[in-house]
Amino acid sequence: MRTVVLNGRDVPVSTIFCIGRNYAAHAKELGNAVEEEPLVFLKPLSALLPEGEPIRLPDWSADIHHEAELVVLIGRGGRDIPESEALGHIAGVGIGLDLTARDIQSELKKKGHPWTKAKGFPGAACVSGFASCEPFPDAFSFSLSVNGQLRQSGDTRLMLFPLEVIIAHLSRLYGLQEGDVIYTGTPEGVGPLRSGDTLTLTLDGHPGAEWKVA
Repeated sequence: MRTVVLNGRDVPVSTIFCIGRNYAAHAKELGNAVEEEPLVFLKPLSALLPEGEPIRLPDWSADIHHEAELVVLIGRGGRDIPESEALGHIAGVGIGLDLTARDIQSELKKKGHPWTKAKGFPGAACVSGFASCEPFPDAFSFSLSVNGQLRQSGDTRLMLFPLEVIIAHLSRLYGLQEGDVIYTGTPEGVGPLRSGDTLTLTLDGHPGAEWKVA
């Protein structure tokens, strides 16, 4: 059983949902089209990596990229959740990294194959602890620095599909459960990781989490 921390207590994780191409500038930097509906992919629970554990780069990829993202934890599941009620299903908010084997992903995309190998390796879903938000803010800002240099800066007001749309969409197509984790997309500035790198994330200007690459 894999867990995340919400307000200091362990919560079992059900499913890891990820939203791709949710910031127009990121889609542009990779030469991808903007989608008409949220682009959804999954990560296995074995991909979860809490703060404090080192990132271990797989030896079968030469180009692992960081993707900093706002991450939400579902506290109350449901089917066909209306957008107007969606935010009430969020138990907590955190920050995380969707790590991607970019070279492998490019090969898989050319063949029309799923991305699982590029997105689902152990440690590919780095995640901080979660904190509840009451009242829920209108927007979140977050950032990633690598070795003290700013790499990514995100603002959820720039999402192509905001949180309430994502939650309603996932609940309609798949259903949501308590303990589901949703990575909500990354802004521009993704780039490669190297052994020895230190990754520092902030959420709304406050320390969020830190990882080191083994």
